[in-house]
Amino acid sequence: MSERTAEIKRDTKETQIELSLNLDGASKADINSGIGFYDHMLEHIALHGKFDLRVGAKGDLHIDAHHCVEDIAICLGKAIDEALGARAGIQRMGAAYVPMDEALARVVIDLSGRPYAVIQAYFKTPMMGQMPTDLVEHALETIAAHARMNLHAEVLYGRNDHHKAEALFKAFGRALAQAVARDPGRPGIPSTKGTLTE
Repeated sequence: MSERTAEIKRDTKETQIELSLNLDGASKADINSGIGFYDHMLEHIALHGKFDLRVGAKGDLHIDAHHCVEDIAICLGKAIDEALGARAGIQRMGAAYVPMDEALARVVIDLSGRPYAVIQAYFKTPMMGQMPTDLVEHALETIAAHARMNLHAEVLYGRNDHHKAEALFKAFGRALAQAVARDPGRPGIPSTKGTLTE
């Protein structure tokens, strides 16, 4: 079986990012974004997706967290896309419900090659640690765009913002794990048009 890995580097005046991804890993996470809460959420993607994910980032956190969160999401989306290659022999679609105490999240993914995101998650507090809560939605949208996936993510209910966000990222990891899983009964491209890359 071919390795499904990717290494992405992004170097701008705002951020310097190095990210590596192994879709067939062992849930190994080594993440340093400079934003503790974001590290925590990305670790959930790796753990529940059973991916190996390494992120090293430096950026203009003296301004705010926006550029670092966005650029890491760009790199993660590109890494998913690159690691999947032609997307042959995969399940393509995945879905997960994840509870976190009083909160419940649902994520549905189609690795269709057509980027689209519908995110429905509402938070009461402006910040979770050093991360603005509005960047939860932006991060997921950005990953979807650069991974060229169709993503529907929703917090169905909950009171605690940390619980809601954590459930959402855990569900994302689990849904993505299903979608990228190899399908031994379907060695070809899982699409009637014969491609998932155009």
